[in-house]
Amino acid sequence: MILRINGGIKLCGSVTVHGAKNSVLPIMAASILAEGESVIHNCPDLRDVDVSIKILNYLGCCVSRSGSTVTIDSSTMNHSDIPDALMREMRSSVVFLGAILARTGEAVLSYPGGCELGPRPIDLHLKALRTLGADIEEKGGNIICKVREFRSGRIDLPIPSVGATENAMLMASRCRGQTVITNAAREPEIEDLQAYLRRLGLNIHGAGTSIITIEGQPCKKSVEHKIIPDRIVAATYALAVASAGGKAEILKIEPKHFSTVTDVLSEAGCDLEIRPDSLKIVCERPLKAVRPIVTAPYPGFPTDAQPPLMAASLKFEGTTVFVENIFENRYRHISELRRMGADIRTEGRVALICGRKELHGASVEATDLRGGAALAVAALGAIGQSRISGLKHIDRGYERLEAALSNLGADVVRME
Repeated sequence: MILRINGGIKLCGSVTVHGAKNSVLPIMAASILAEGESVIHNCPDLRDVDVSIKILNYLGCCVSRSGSTVTIDSSTMNHSDIPDALMREMRSSVVFLGAILARTGEAVLSYPGGCELGPRPIDLHLKALRTLGADIEEKGGNIICKVREFRSGRIDLPIPSVGATENAMLMASRCRGQTVITNAAREPEIEDLQAYLRRLGLNIHGAGTSIITIEGQPCKKSVEHKIIPDRIVAATYALAVASAGGKAEILKIEPKHFSTVTDVLSEAGCDLEIRPDSLKIVCERPLKAVRPIVTAPYPGFPTDAQPPLMAASLKFEGTTVFVENIFENRYRHISELRRMGADIRTEGRVALICGRKELHGASVEATDLRGGAALAVAALGAIGQSRISGLKHIDRGYERLEAALSNLGADVVRME
C-alpha cells in the first residue's frame, strides 16, 4: 500500500484529533492490574493498539472493541509470558513487564521491537523493577523475572525515561508502603496513566512533576477512562498546514500539551487562535526560519515532532537549525526528503535546513513512524505527485492519515 499525494494544494477545513497512542498503550497494559473490567474511551484505531489487544488476548484477557471504545476484562488472565513475535511488533510492549509482575509476580518476555531509532536500552526499566523486588535474569534474548517479595523503595532515574517511569509506576502499585520515583518523566501521558491508576483506587501523586509517589495496594475494580488527545498528531496536522499553506481548525486537542510546537509556528509567521480545546491556524503569507530547535524531554521540544517540523521548515525563508538530543537515528527521513529536492546538511546530531527551495513530488519510503509523517507533510507542500510507501510505520501512530488530510482538502489517496 502507498499514499499518493498531489501536493501544492492549500489546505482548508477542520480535522479532529484522536486519542494519544503514547497514553493508551501503557493504560491498556495497566488494565491487567484492575482484575476487573476497564472501559477505555477515545482509543485510536492504530496498529500498535491492535498489537496490545493481541498481547492482552494471549495473556487470557477478554477484549472487545466498539468504535473508539475498548473494553478489557482482565479477571480471566492466565498467562505471564509474551511471545517473541508479539514483543517484536512494537517498542511499547515492554511496558507490560511491570504490569504482569505486579499482577502475577513473574514474567517472561523478549526484548521489544519498534522503530529503529538507535539504541534504546531497557536497563533503566530493569533497574527500577529490581529496586521493587524483582529478580531478573537475561538469558537467550529473554527477560525472565520473578518476585519473591514486593518491596517499596526509592527509584532515582538518571534520565527521565518515559518507559522506565511507567514500568516503575505499574509495579509499585503492588508494593505496600511508599515508592518514590525521582527524575520521573513529566509527559502528559504519564499524567493520564496516573489518572487511570487513581480510578483503580491507588494513592498516587506527582505525575507531571519530576517526583512521583505511589502507595501500593492490590486493585480489584472495574473502571472507565477517557484517553487524552494525541499531542503529536495535533502538531502534525498544524505542521501540514504550515507546509501546504491555507487555514484550518484542529479540534479536540489540549493546546498546552504541544505549546512548544505552536510557539514555533507563531514565530515562523503563522496566525494562531488557540482555544481551550481547538486551534485555528492560518498560513497565507511566506514563513520565515525560526530559532534553533533542540529536542529535549517534556516540557522541552518533543523529539516526535521534530521530523514533521523539519519537513515544514523546508518552506521557511532562511536556515533552520535542528539538534536531536533523544534518538541518534532520528534523521533517517532526511535522505528521503532529499529525493524531493530538500537542501539539508547534517553533522552528527545537528541538521541545517535551507528553506524556500521548491520541492517536487517523488517516490519515498517511510522507515519509521514520525519520519513517515514528515514525508507526508513535505509532500503536501511539494509540486507534483508523491508516493509514500512503508505505511505500516505511519499506521502505528496515525489513524487513517489519508482521511484526516482529505478533511483538510488535501488530494491524498491510499492505494495498492
